[in-house]
Parts: sequence; C-alpha cells; structure tokens
Amino acid sequence: MASSPTDIQTQAEAGVAALRAGNAAAARTAFEAVVATGRATPQLWLLLAQSCEALGDWPAVSGAVDRVLAVDHTNLYAMTMKGDALAAQGDDRAATGWYGQAIRIAAEQQGLPADLLERLRRAADAKAATDARFEAHLQAALDGAGATRPPRFAEAIDIMTGRKQPYFQEPKSFFYPGLPHTAFYEPHDFPWLVEIEAMADAIRAEAESVLADDSGTVPYIERPKDRPARPHALLDDTRWSAFHLWKSGEPVAANAARCPVTMAALAKAPIPRIAGRSPMALFSILKPGTHIEPHSGYLNTRLICHIPLIVPEGCRLRVGNQTRTVEAGKALLFDDSIEHEAWNDGTSARAILLFEVWRPELSEAERQALTAMFDAIGGYGED
Repeated sequence: MASSPTDIQTQAEAGVAALRAGNAAAARTAFEAVVATGRATPQLWLLLAQSCEALGDWPAVSGAVDRVLAVDHTNLYAMTMKGDALAAQGDDRAATGWYGQAIRIAAEQQGLPADLLERLRRAADAKAATDARFEAHLQAALDGAGATRPPRFAEAIDIMTGRKQPYFQEPKSFFYPGLPHTAFYEPHDFPWLVEIEAMADAIRAEAESVLADDSGTVPYIERPKDRPARPHALLDDTRWSAFHLWKSGEPVAANAARCPVTMAALAKAPIPRIAGRSPMALFSILKPGTHIEPHSGYLNTRLICHIPLIVPEGCRLRVGNQTRTVEAGKALLFDDSIEHEAWNDGTSARAILLFEVWRPELSEAERQALTAMFDAIGGYGED
C-alpha cells in the first residue's frame, strides 16, 4: 500500500525529532523511509544528508546532497556538505571547489543562520589548509625540477592559488583590442626614457622651484565646466595638485617658461600629438598622507610615465598586482588602463613629472589612424 501524505509527514517528523535528540541512526531510518516513497523534498534529502554526516557515512552524504543540488544548485548547506564529503574521501581539490563556490555565494548574502555561518567558517578554514598543502606540493615540485620563479610566473602562481586576482585593461572611454595586459614596462627597454632619466637632477631643480612658488598649480582633478563631474575622492582637492606644462594639446606658456629643461626632456618622448588632447605633461604633486584611490584611465592606447623627482619615504604605486616603491630619479612606465593607486605616506610633498606616450606595440599606421580618429572626435560639432 502506498504511503499517505499523513504517514510521510509522521515519518519526517520522527526523523527530525531523532536528529535533534542526537539519534542519527533512527533519523536516517525515518528519512530513508520517506525517500523510498519517491516523494522526498530537497529539504528532506538535506536532513538525510545531515543524519548520514553524523554517522560518518560520507558516500551517502554525497549522494543525498547531489539530489538537493540537482534542484537548488546554490544551496549553501548542500555545497559545504558536498565539500566535506569529498574531503573525507580524500579528494581535497574537488572539495576546495565546492568550498570556494559556497564562500563566494555567501559573501553576497545577508542574515545567514548561525549554524550555516559556522559551516562556512569551517569550509574557509578547510579551503585555506588545502590551498596551503597544494601550494607546498607545487613549490616542492618546482624545487625538485630546479625551476626558477620569474616575476610573471610567480604572479601566475599567486593568481592560481587565490592570493591575488587577475587584472585587465579597463579603460573608461576607449578600448583598443589586442594589446598586452602589462602593468609595468621596464625603462631600460626605451632609450628615450633612459635619456630623460639622466636629466632628472636638472628637472628636479625646476620642480623644487615650482614647489617653492606654487602660483601655477591647480587641483589635479578639476570639476569640468560643461559636463557632469565623475565622482572622485580628490575632486577639486589640492592635496593632489598639478602644475601643467602641456594641457589639452597646448603648452601652458607661463609654466613652460619656468621649466625649460623639463620641456626639452619631454621633446625626447614619443608623445601623441592630438588636437585638444595631447601632449599632456605636468608635475604631479601629492601632499603627505594622501592616498589616490584605485582607478583606471580613459584609454589603453597610451602608457603613463612617471619621473619621480622629490620623493619622501613612504611613496608607493600599485598597478594591478604589482606595487613598486617610488624612488627619486627612477622612472616608472605603466598602463594606466589597469586599476592602479598611489600613496604618499611620508611627511612632505611628493613631486613627479607625469606625461603620456604611445604604447610601443602600436604601429605607425595605427598611431596615425588613432590620431585621425581622436582628432575627429574632438572636432565633432565644431563649425
């Protein structure tokens, strides 16, 4: 005779009571009786999994939560229990996948019950331990093979093991396809940059003069006249200021006249020439205790060059996963379409020469086409 709904409800209630009383065997028997009717709900499969968990029957746990996940693939109880079952059966790597997925989903939810939060905490601890064992295995294998760890390879390991995330170009305005996602370029690969570095002392003297008389400086992030301002923590804030030498494609005559050495140095760089846009060059001045929050630039067709000039201790620049100490006279060339941020944790102002250059991967034909395109964009709507 088929079980009636009342009989099924009675069996389920008996199972819950047994589970609460700590009698996992009786609970399992009751829940399996309901399962045998073919009318078990996902919640009852989960209760069966919990009773099997208490008995240490991990294959049965895995089978029961599979029935839950087939219907509700983001059930956090089932996901963490699946991870526990796989870990108990020796499959650490598969368990880590379930733990990681559950932790990511839980991070987007609020008001989770205390018992689930405890399961997630244990899952996080188990994942961390498994990740550590896996990395130790990798490092031992690399040591055994006599393999070195070049910076790019080391970053790849960090991303694979979850310590770091991948960063990509995310320009706000214009994306040009097919360009490498390279955070920092090395100055010694660019002869023109080596020449500018050699002029750093003379450029620094001009920057010191600007700091002594800052009459030409303005906030680095200024509110535009005819367009809405993008939100920025340093909007119209002189803690981050600029002494423009070239702005919107035109020299700032009064400022340029005060810095002839700097202007001569800039003439050596492959700076774009785009009406109303470029050249763009300035002294960027960051007051002590100021943090430029993570952001990305407007284009990925350029690189940004920093020539650090006046640098107290505690100045850093992060681009993607790489953070470099800012040192006076040592150029930094980077892709600003990748998320980046900067700090001056020192006790005095930091000043750098900042300008943009063409990306080296762009051909002359591409540079000409891009120049024509940006010229046309800038001229749109003019008589």
